Amino acid sequence: MASIQRQASSGSDVSQGATAVIDERKRKRMLSNRESARRSRQRKQKQMEDLTGEISRLQISNGQILQSVNLKEQAYVQIESANNVLRAQIMELTDRLRSLNAVLHVIEEVSGLAVDIPEVPNPLMKPWQHSTFVQPITASADMFLN
Repeated sequence: MASIQRQASSGSDVSQGATAVIDERKRKRMLSNRESARRSRQRKQKQMEDLTGEISRLQISNGQILQSVNLKEQAYVQIESANNVLRAQIMELTDRLRSLNAVLHVIEEVSGLAVDIPEVPNPLMKPWQHSTFVQPITASADMFLN
């Protein structure tokens, strides 16, 4: 009987040792998992902070771009308004020139003298080929900057 008890006690010693080793492995694995989870949470937190910073930078950039677009739109409206005034002046001057040419035709018919009457071009049809410009229009890149 004593030998049976020794075998039982030595068997339980082996199973207790194996259990202790398994418990130690479980404990280490749990600690490793906790550490891994902590690192994962830190990575996610850093990623969230980075994305929040990126959002702020992009919002500032968008605001600056929007402000620039608004300034360009205002400049465009001003230039378009000035162009409309110039178009109206061209039309008025063209009408005056036609009237003066009509007077010259009458004078030519009445006096019998040959008067050189230039043809009145339509300035709005081909404004880039307008032949009545006396001075060239100069432009520089800085005139478009605000």
